[in-house]
Amino acid sequence: MTQEAYQNYLKILQEELVPALGCTEPIAIAFAAAKARDVLGMLPDRTVVECSGNIIKNVKGVIVPATKNLRGMEAAAIIGIVGGDPSKGLEVLSGVSERHLAVAKEWLSRGGCETKWLDSPAKLHIIARLFAGEHSAMVEIIHSHTNIVHVEKDGRVLTDIPHSAEEDSQQTDYDCLNISDICDFARKVKIDDVKEILDRQIQDNTNISQEGLRNSYGACVGKTLIDVYGSDIEVRARAAAAAGSDARMSGCELPVVINSGSGNQGMTVSLPVIEYAGELQAGQEKLYRALCISNLTAIHIKSRMGRLSAFCGAVSAAAGAGAAIAYLKGGDEAVISQTIVNTLGNVSGIVCDGAKPSCAAKIASSLDAAILGCAMAMKQRGFQPEEGLIKPTIEETIASITRMAKDGMQTTDEEILRIMVGA
Repeated sequence: MTQEAYQNYLKILQEELVPALGCTEPIAIAFAAAKARDVLGMLPDRTVVECSGNIIKNVKGVIVPATKNLRGMEAAAIIGIVGGDPSKGLEVLSGVSERHLAVAKEWLSRGGCETKWLDSPAKLHIIARLFAGEHSAMVEIIHSHTNIVHVEKDGRVLTDIPHSAEEDSQQTDYDCLNISDICDFARKVKIDDVKEILDRQIQDNTNISQEGLRNSYGACVGKTLIDVYGSDIEVRARAAAAAGSDARMSGCELPVVINSGSGNQGMTVSLPVIEYAGELQAGQEKLYRALCISNLTAIHIKSRMGRLSAFCGAVSAAAGAGAAIAYLKGGDEAVISQTIVNTLGNVSGIVCDGAKPSCAAKIASSLDAAILGCAMAMKQRGFQPEEGLIKPTIEETIASITRMAKDGMQTTDEEILRIMVGA
């Protein structure tokens, strides 16, 4: 691996593995609204928030963090305006108080926010417009949750970053990602280069997982797994990630280190790996290297289909976790690759119908497939080329699956949204 590629892999991890408080789609709305309030310089008397269909889908069924029990675009925007701090990025609502919440609830009761479906080719697209008398402010976010591309105040343009609604022109080169180099990077990475971000991922994601197992959140998928199936490592690995999702989807106010813009994916790539590393007594250094494999594999797969799609991101994240578990068990690059193939060949049909409590069950199902895929690969068993979407090489298989997810499931994505909103 060249030094340039090494640095690029580090940069990808640094950009992707960031903390977020709550589900990232309502948080993105809160962030946009909070930023617009700062630009306006006062509380508005009228608010209009426009969101792309995939944002609407992922906000509809999830509790907005720091609000106890509020859901929806209006709640996310108003709590962002009233109590959000945009300087904190995806932790924009970490300073919300009971006073802020009381104001937000009163504002909601009188219908203080108009919401619209934004007709945009971008899956992640938010425009927040705030008005106070003769004054106004507008903030536009596109492609990633805090990517502000346009800001106006009183009709005067303050920020205008060239962008395309059709395609995310990210600065970091994700095209360099491939499974062979990911394995090479994980073997050779200097631990000090990744220790800080991985320590935060281990700490934050473990904390919310334990919270989900201690208390009753959502449908209690994680707790149910332990209660019914026991505490074998295969069960604990699934339950750890599912419990984190149980808590997060139901308003738990603990931060999560995300992956590919998603807290659920961040927990799926990390918590099962942490469980297996402990079970196998792998040691801290090998855990760090395994987490490099899981995180980068998930990013590699998900980046090719877009942050939001009809393809459930738990599947790509679970494939990354399976790859890391194979590494912890002594599997070489061939075994790691076959684990990914076995996972993708099994559960790539799971659809995303928004963020909500059932995400925890989809995580558990995806991880079950990944654990099975790893067990098969360790015995030199697996799905073969030209069986369905499986191709002769791992990279061709990933390209095949992501093409299906991005292009083939476009109509599925649109129909899911129409069903969800009753259109």
